[in-house]
Amino acid sequence: MQDSYGGRSPWKSIDTLKHRTSSLLTPAGNADYNLSMTTIYTFVPSRHHEYPDHPERPGRLEFLEPQLASFEVEQVEPLPATVEEIARVHPAQMIKTIEEVCRQGTGVIDYAPTFVTETSYADALLAAGGVLTCARAVMNGDAKNAFAIVRPPGHHAEPDRAMGFCIFSNIAIAAQDALARGMERVMVIDYDAHHGNGTQAAFMNDERAGFISTHQWGIYPGTGWIEDAPRAKKRIVNVPLAAYAGDETFSRISDDIFTPMVDLFRPGMLLVSAGFDSHWNDPITSLGLSTRGFFNLSKKLVDIAEEYCNGKIVFVLEGGYDPQNVANGVAAVFDALTSRPLENEADDASPYKDPDHGPRITEIRRWHGF
Repeated sequence: MQDSYGGRSPWKSIDTLKHRTSSLLTPAGNADYNLSMTTIYTFVPSRHHEYPDHPERPGRLEFLEPQLASFEVEQVEPLPATVEEIARVHPAQMIKTIEEVCRQGTGVIDYAPTFVTETSYADALLAAGGVLTCARAVMNGDAKNAFAIVRPPGHHAEPDRAMGFCIFSNIAIAAQDALARGMERVMVIDYDAHHGNGTQAAFMNDERAGFISTHQWGIYPGTGWIEDAPRAKKRIVNVPLAAYAGDETFSRISDDIFTPMVDLFRPGMLLVSAGFDSHWNDPITSLGLSTRGFFNLSKKLVDIAEEYCNGKIVFVLEGGYDPQNVANGVAAVFDALTSRPLENEADDASPYKDPDHGPRITEIRRWHGF
């Protein structure tokens, strides 16, 4: 199906807890295992959160799941987030409304379209809990770093509404939890192909929370221009990109925007919204990363965390609608987190010319004064 931008999908156009202790971080069957220097992950596939012909589906993880046991990482079991933890970002009435609408059964709740099923409320609590589990383990030194592989995703969910395939703002909830537990500043870096409008909205008035979003301009949700958050200069940074911005562009963004912003903001931990829809052949977007690009970008972020955050970094799955790209992308992130070279070099370099984003990067740096 073509949209007004000539794309391949109608989703592409803007028109269209309880306190978790370290005992929860023990791999099954090994009560004495020390995870302090280990990469951990949580896996929340939400197998019943599914809608006919919808791209945000359990099948996104079908190639990844059989590979998980082969990575040199440890799986830990999450607990569902509590209502009180979700309420650090979302008002109680919004949470209650989601619970009630899910009880009514499968249906669409916004034009993206965002859907729910009878299990979606519990699934969304567990997805947020998976991110909390990872973030708390890394913050407390119980794990070196982490990847929360969860769905439904979260970065479009604004404080007062679910949207964009997202129900609760998983990464913002984890950021607010870290702040509530004494961390002075937290930063989210979002390389999903879509603007993380929900994270931006959650952070807009919180001086302790920084946010950088790279995203393809002109697609859903239609936000994320350079000047979107004028009262939050040097704290909320939007990096709108042309289609097929490739590996080299993202490498330059890492050096010229990510690093100076982290240096300026000095967060205690980095949280990364990892969207593998930034791959050049994702079925609903048209950005330009390859598997090698995801590895290089992730390694740069890990290195930034080592330099500025004592290594504290947590990746969180957002979008990515080609199952092979998701599997390759997650593997590339794990290689970066475990200081390994890229294990499986996919033959998926972009065939498109990388547009020159030098003027755009200069414009962003000038706007924020660095």
